[in-house]
Amino acid sequence: MLARLQQVTTLGLIAAALLWAAYFGARGEPVWAGTGALLLLFGYALVLALEFVLLWFVNRNDPTPRATAWQLFKAWWGEVHTAARVFCWRQPFRSNAEPDHLPAGTQRRGVVFVHGFVCNRGLWNPLMARLRALGVPFVAVNLEPVFGSIDRYADVIDAAVQKVRSATGSAPVVVAHSMGGLATRAWLAATQGDERVHRVITIGTPHRGTFLGRFGRTNNTRQMRLGSEWQQQLAAREPPQRFERFTCFYGHCDNVVFPASTATLPGADNRHIVGTAHVHMAHHDDVFREVLRWIGSESAGAVTRAEPGATAAR
Repeated sequence: MLARLQQVTTLGLIAAALLWAAYFGARGEPVWAGTGALLLLFGYALVLALEFVLLWFVNRNDPTPRATAWQLFKAWWGEVHTAARVFCWRQPFRSNAEPDHLPAGTQRRGVVFVHGFVCNRGLWNPLMARLRALGVPFVAVNLEPVFGSIDRYADVIDAAVQKVRSATGSAPVVVAHSMGGLATRAWLAATQGDERVHRVITIGTPHRGTFLGRFGRTNNTRQMRLGSEWQQQLAAREPPQRFERFTCFYGHCDNVVFPASTATLPGADNRHIVGTAHVHMAHHDDVFREVLRWIGSESAGAVTRAEPGATAAR
């Protein structure tokens, strides 16, 4: 469903930009033709810029180190490029380019990938390609319905975990971006499945909500509002020691989940990523190294960047 929606959106914007340029070009108004077409194609960059302005103000009282203006600019520029690749190419047109990888007879620990809001499994294409090259088993889910309650994703995650576990004989590492981390926690709470997962790695997950949640109107975005009732009910079902299984990546340039520290959990291994925006964080080298660490890969020390512009965690 989401891939179709993003295909329509992407192709519709391209068609609208071409029609606009053709109409005003035929009228002999090249400035209007070019400006309007560029706004239609790259207007999302202005929306991203507004998010960065908001995070700068909201993060002022957060204990996370403040990002400099230069770090925010570089993170914005990186997200402009990453968002186009993810939302206009990988997810709408390449979501199945990297199929699940469960080689017969494997004894290696596997990975379950769980994406976030308005994403699908195509988000993980670069990481899945790298794991396939290393012979690491993995399954990537599609969370449906796209705008449903986060609780409804538990069955999807449960099936993926069981699939990897059956193929490898080992509890997998779950790697979850953004809302996917909340969906993973909801799955753990519903199944009490702590022993069925080896490690949970969350990336930019609004564990305690996000400022942007106040603007959401869907079931899952309302659940991601700061300190929502849903989050409180989820926390009440979780034993404190559960978070010892978690690595939580968060960042002061995360333009979707802020204040930045809301992406951390008490008792977890909380890792701050410097100068990297929300979607771009999913492809950060430090995230990939952490995945390799917990699957016991000997290749953990030799990581080549899949996404340009990533910076090291501090």
